[in-house]
Amino acid sequence: MAFAWKAAGITYNRYLAVAARVVRRSLKDDKRLQAEKRGEMDLRFAKWENGKQGESRNLAEANEQAAQPHAGGQ
Repeated sequence: MAFAWKAAGITYNRYLAVAARVVRRSLKDDKRLQAEKRGEMDLRFAKWENGKQGESRNLAEANEQAAQPHAGGQ
């Protein structure tokens, strides 16, 4: 018997993310708010040039800024 997540065609990491979201949403309000805050991610990146690290930036903000010039043309 195959695992349910494998049979559904999703990765194990995606399965865990879905399961964690379901558990967080099933909690009572006070505990749910605390758990949702723990579930947020803050990804940062830096561009490296000539062996030196550039400015560290938030990935979500960088993606929004990159998408803005393209949003007007659609």
